Amino acid sequence: MPDENKLELVLPDGSKRIVNTGTTGYQVAESISPRLAREALSVTLNNEILDLNRELPASGSFKINTWDDEDGKYAFWHSSAHLLAEAAQELYPDVRFGIGPAIATGFYYDMDFGDRRITPEDMQRIEEKMTELARAKAEFTRVEISKDEAITYFREKNDPYKLDLLKDLEDGTITLYKQGNFTDLCRGPHIPNTDRVKAIKLMSLAGAYWRGDSDSKQLTRIYGVSFPKKSMLDEYLALLEEAKKRDHKKLGKELGIYMIDSMIGTGLPVWLPNGTILRRTLEAFLRDEQVDRGYQEVITPHIGNLSLYKTSGHYPYYADSQYDPIKVDDEEYLLKPMNCPHHHRIYSNKMHSYRDLPVRLSEFGTVYRYEQSGELTGLTRVRGFTQDDAHIYCTQDQLKDEIKNCIELTQLVFSTFDMPVDIRLSYRDDDETKFGGDAEYWERAQKEIRDVVDEMGLDYTVAHGEASFYGPKIDFIIRDAIGRKWQLGTVQVDYVMPERFDLTYVGADNQKHRPVIIHRAPFGSMERFVSILIEHFAGNFPLWLSPVQAVLIPVSDAFNALCEDYLKALKKEGMRVEINDRSEQIGAKIREAETSKVPYMLIVGDKEKQNRSVSVRKHRKGDIGQFALTDLINRLKDEINNKVLPDN
Repeated sequence: MPDENKLELVLPDGSKRIVNTGTTGYQVAESISPRLAREALSVTLNNEILDLNRELPASGSFKINTWDDEDGKYAFWHSSAHLLAEAAQELYPDVRFGIGPAIATGFYYDMDFGDRRITPEDMQRIEEKMTELARAKAEFTRVEISKDEAITYFREKNDPYKLDLLKDLEDGTITLYKQGNFTDLCRGPHIPNTDRVKAIKLMSLAGAYWRGDSDSKQLTRIYGVSFPKKSMLDEYLALLEEAKKRDHKKLGKELGIYMIDSMIGTGLPVWLPNGTILRRTLEAFLRDEQVDRGYQEVITPHIGNLSLYKTSGHYPYYADSQYDPIKVDDEEYLLKPMNCPHHHRIYSNKMHSYRDLPVRLSEFGTVYRYEQSGELTGLTRVRGFTQDDAHIYCTQDQLKDEIKNCIELTQLVFSTFDMPVDIRLSYRDDDETKFGGDAEYWERAQKEIRDVVDEMGLDYTVAHGEASFYGPKIDFIIRDAIGRKWQLGTVQVDYVMPERFDLTYVGADNQKHRPVIIHRAPFGSMERFVSILIEHFAGNFPLWLSPVQAVLIPVSDAFNALCEDYLKALKKEGMRVEINDRSEQIGAKIREAETSKVPYMLIVGDKEKQNRSVSVRKHRKGDIGQFALTDLINRLKDEINNKVLPDN
């Protein structure tokens, strides 16, 4: 029989530790290593992040989190948000508090400063006060109270936002956290004390409606970031400066990639000629890979009958992010929010035998989602975007091989652009309102994707509650050239839609069976992927992707005709080449090509005319010598065909 006075903790390496009931996470860390105890920020027990000094409530999977772990950063930045609120309270006693969560790149706190407008000077004062308070080494203390006690406390504080939050909480689940002179309604977790926060920078101000309701009061949102070392903050700020140079909104305009026009519509990007070449080249790359893997391409409408999305479940599950239905005669239609229901109907168009499976349908399909205007940004967050969707209909026996093939294709895509990939398995949680289908199917699907990544020897993390409403996912999080992380590709296993759409195939036993569906999108969306690609390469695209691969530059008008001859020869080989034959100094033409990030500049003058050659300058490298035209063509073709990446 299990000892009620003992807990069994399973560490990430699979080893087990038996500890006494009442042991804290800090004590476990200390028993492993004094250094680990000094660096520990929180622990994760059975996928729940807990305070380091909290008594462990149960046995289970256990991890000690440092700054190197996302769960460690979460506790650190959540605690920093409380420090921000405490500093604001010290300086502006009448301030009222909304919410203050950790986010992917730091933290924020929404606050009501009454009639006071917060200025950059105020931000500096708050930041200095945060630093002062952090040095006080105040402990973060968790207090459990009843709902009535919490209501009384925040009523006495005259804090209407906390009282509003309490309406949704059940008695017995109320916790407060205290540090110094500040007390907040909070579930936690937090770091042990404020002294862990060594470097702070408040980044920006924004307005935020309480609970996202435009009819509610607009609060002041202060964003910040913090670190356990000053050097980390310095590195982060340097990274931000580099990120500004790479900003796809800036480069997208300068390089003629895309535009967003208010007359066309907010959040509806328009691909300009250079951007269209870039996008079509990416599509062709993936399309060729899909053909080799047995995909069949389809095209579906931009709208669909509302009943289609009710059947799939997208309409109720994603109602807030969809546009209102369009009345047409006696029917209602919806701007397409997802491609998958259309593909399911294509599969249903004819009877399938087990010999036909797997059926792999692919589409670069445009979908439409309603996003609040304040959340729209460049190509990253838009209202109309194109997904590189595919849906694979297969038998149970084929499922693992098809998942593996999808993973391999996705890995190929990202390795082509030198983007390292982290893998996350996104599972459901216990909130049954978020997920459809039978729990047994979910358990099976979650096991299947885990089995595949284990068999492939891939490292991964597990995130509960992040699944799609119809099935678990393998999410691919890439790191770009300056270390930022982006969630892009995904592979999803779905037992729900075959039931909803009554999808079948005839098996070897001559009986009808349900196929399993894999949803798959390596790029994710073309818009978001291109935005990340621009920033990853800082606009210095590989030759095979560059909208303009080379520019011919005659040193004078006397060589324009020869450049036209060269242009025809290069275009005949499928290369994207232009001539700059304007009557300008050659130095100005070279500077223009450099600014436009054209990979190659081909200079033509007297010497080149004599031996049918070109003097070649490479973007960011300068003069690389003189080449016979045929040799240059072979060099460029080799670089294009091998998808050579640009030098850093």
